[in-house]
Amino acid sequence: MINIRQAGLEDLTSVVSIFEQYRHFYQCENNIVLATDFIKARMEQQESIIFIAETDEQEKTVVGFVQLYPLFTSTRMKKVWLLNDLFVEETYRKQGIAEQLILNAKALANDTGALGLRLSTAASNQPAQALYEKIGFIKSQNFYYELSL
Repeated sequence: MINIRQAGLEDLTSVVSIFEQYRHFYQCENNIVLATDFIKARMEQQESIIFIAETDEQEKTVVGFVQLYPLFTSTRMKKVWLLNDLFVEETYRKQGIAEQLILNAKALANDTGALGLRLSTAASNQPAQALYEKIGFIKSQNFYYELSL
């Protein structure tokens, strides 16, 4: 059994651990000190919401997470949540955990009166795209640009 709940500062060590696994998955160099500072700052400054998936065992283990950032749309004058990070440990995949995490994100958007959720994924990430479409996400026809500094 997996429990999904919002993470707090008391979960910092566990969140950083799964966050670093996520970063490793995306071939980022691990840096526990910077990751801890980054996640702690997001939590303390209330700049993101993190939901964690944890085992229901005596010693709970975090096996997945989703991190959301608030955005705003000027034309519709509403909040939109950016689903920026989603990760489930490999041994826990294909058990519906990612879907549960997204459904919690969807509930957050609803509870905060937001317009909805936005996300992006690699064009080659077919399993993620299938999940997103199953949940009701619609592939946008917009182009996204990045400017690195």
